[in-house]
Amino acid sequence: MAYHWDFSAVTRNADAFAAGLVNTVLLSAAGIAVGLALGLVVALMRLSGRRVLAWPALAFVEFYRNTPPLVHLFWFFYGLPMVLGLTLSPFVAALSALGIQSAAFFAEVYRAGIVSVERGQWEAGRALGMGRARLMRRVILPQALRRMVAPFVDRSFELIKTTTLAAALTFQDLVYNAMVVTTQTYRPLEVYTAVAVIFFLLLFSLSQLAEWLDARMKRRGG
Repeated sequence: MAYHWDFSAVTRNADAFAAGLVNTVLLSAAGIAVGLALGLVVALMRLSGRRVLAWPALAFVEFYRNTPPLVHLFWFFYGLPMVLGLTLSPFVAALSALGIQSAAFFAEVYRAGIVSVERGQWEAGRALGMGRARLMRRVILPQALRRMVAPFVDRSFELIKTTTLAAALTFQDLVYNAMVVTTQTYRPLEVYTAVAVIFFLLLFSLSQLAEWLDARMKRRGG
């Protein structure tokens, strides 16, 4: 017997999909912001040349790059209340877990971009009397950032897709709301097809925007 598709389950619950999408975008944007900020700090620690800073940064990167995000989600949401008596909302727990883990990946992007800048740029800056911090801010990072766009976009997309795990914490993102709609309508194929289409449209639109920004930065950089 052929399956009879009925997307009325989706259209009748458009408000639930819209609310879930907004929450997904908010969690993704906040996670990327945390990852970028913390990742830069970790990258600079690794490049500092001081073992007291470089070794903890390396341990942080290796630990978070080699452990599953779902474990960190459960630790922040279920573990902290038992260990420290600290209770986090689903959003804060998901943001903490995903933002911190993404920082490990963003840190490697920063580090690779910074070390890719030609040594002559460092020497020229020092010859002009620039200190390390000023040289990094005025000369190295602007050049490195142009080379980081594609890796940053790839990692950001991975983070956006990983936010779907936050549904396990009852965070009302797109996937969680889709699960609720499925239990109410018994139309899982239509509901999750709609979720896939929404994610595709979101990520495809962002990829086009990223390509445009990358091309513009390359033109400005000569």
